[in-house]
Amino acid sequence: MDQQKGILLESGTNELEIVEFSVGKNKFGINVIKVKEIIQPVQVTQIPHSHPNVEGIIDIRGEILPVVSVSRALGFGQDEAVKDEKFIVTEFNQTKVVFHVHAVTQIHRISWDKIEKPSGMYQGLESQITGVVKINGEMILLLDFEKIVVDINPESGINVESVKKLGTRERSEKKLVIAEDSPLLRKLLQETLNEAGFQYIEFFENGKDALSYLKSIVEADKAIEDEVQLIITDIEMPQMDGHHLTRRIKDDPSLSILPVIIFSSLITNDLRHKGQMVGASEQISKPEISTLVQNIDQYVL
Repeated sequence: MDQQKGILLESGTNELEIVEFSVGKNKFGINVIKVKEIIQPVQVTQIPHSHPNVEGIIDIRGEILPVVSVSRALGFGQDEAVKDEKFIVTEFNQTKVVFHVHAVTQIHRISWDKIEKPSGMYQGLESQITGVVKINGEMILLLDFEKIVVDINPESGINVESVKKLGTRERSEKKLVIAEDSPLLRKLLQETLNEAGFQYIEFFENGKDALSYLKSIVEADKAIEDEVQLIITDIEMPQMDGHHLTRRIKDDPSLSILPVIIFSSLITNDLRHKGQMVGASEQISKPEISTLVQNIDQYVL
């Protein structure tokens, strides 16, 4: 996989690579950046009373990792024995998890603007799909692996209690703009940042919409720093990703004054340079919400 990761050395190109895999007759995708390796299935040790989506644990070079059945997580039921099945070893949210899939087919390099946001008719708060892309006449669904993990282990998600531990906070008049494609995370961020005293928050589902909003303020001859004090952005979003959004903000003389915090499950030591290349003020790994609040304080108070 290291070879593939080297392809996207330039940051902020609004492109990504996805590993295409299948479960049953459906094709799905996962961002290459989340994939550590793809291995043949090995013996799984079952754990008593574990979550129904967890098959058990395996030992990979001395590391004990959980194995999650993607088929069960998607409500397709028990995995049937298939000859090409694979284990995808992933790392995000500072956690390693192995996903059991039926086959891994190929890698595609695509632009985020080719990825459609799921329709509200089939998405909703509980959806496990973050995007839909058509490749060679077929639909590939991008899965929300973070949500699959949080469904199994809620403590791995954003924790409002960690913000309460920061103590009573003043109500802030500062205005924040947040680009985040997950409806569930938008809701959690709204609740958590309100708890932290921030009441003026504009949410956008992707970087493209957030950038249009910022540009509309400038075009209305308003001083951007009076209308917005801080941007928070996810990385993985349909239409325009967070690295490209950050780069567009920092390359625009009328917007470059704005601090941008990247808040993403993809912040690792290996990938931190990507955010630095596009001019991010800070990079914080989900789900470290209290660290996010402390960083917002640093830039806007």
